[in-house]
Amino acid sequence: DEWFSRGKKLPEDPGADTVDFPKRTTPAKGYELLFQPEVVRIYISLLKESKTPAILEASAGAIQNLCAGSWTYGRCIRSALRQEKGLSAIADLLTHDSERVVKAASGALRNLAVDLRNKELIGKHAIPNLVKNLPGGQQTPAKNLSEDTVVSILNTINEVIVDNLEAAKKLRETQGIEKLVLINKSGNRSEREVRAAALVLQTVWGYKELRKPLEKEGWKKSDFQVNLSNASRTQGGNSFDDSTL
Repeated sequence: DEWFSRGKKLPEDPGADTVDFPKRTTPAKGYELLFQPEVVRIYISLLKESKTPAILEASAGAIQNLCAGSWTYGRCIRSALRQEKGLSAIADLLTHDSERVVKAASGALRNLAVDLRNKELIGKHAIPNLVKNLPGGQQTPAKNLSEDTVVSILNTINEVIVDNLEAAKKLRETQGIEKLVLINKSGNRSEREVRAAALVLQTVWGYKELRKPLEKEGWKKSDFQVNLSNASRTQGGNSFDDSTL
């Protein structure tokens, strides 16, 4: 309780390029060992070296959990993952054959994207693979992912493109709009998937800079207008996926 309480009281600069872990006067012990700098390197090593789906899923899931919330160590770990070149290792898991690994990677990226510098990098390098995992489009063979995984991917995309115009452009360039509209209008997707896709479309249309290019491609304002009155997740940053694996 003392550590978590201290974490909430420390100031936060989500745009800082580096964040230092709090200095310790005594060695870490017990559960404190779970969120020390050295554990970040262990998880990154496992993500890069392991070929076992269960280990990859568990490592990405642990990172997802450690990065959930606004506590100090979550902020430090988000920064440390970037400094230790771990973002690309997690993004690479989005192409894994195991759906459970893909979902865990998506959840980790969503929480990592709360850090503004991470958000920028994830937008540049992970959006294409996130879009590839969405249903529809010309991919062969099409992935048949579960509702939970599709919703996780959609929520991650929304987290990445909020307050990130370049990521929204990347989404458009990678045929993401086609897949999002299809999810909303095909009539064969679940209500949760439709709500999640609608939030992404709403975020995209919110960028005035993208409206003319989208209209030139044949999209209409009505393609981005979906009833969100019952949506459970509101648009905006500083939201986390706090589910555990």
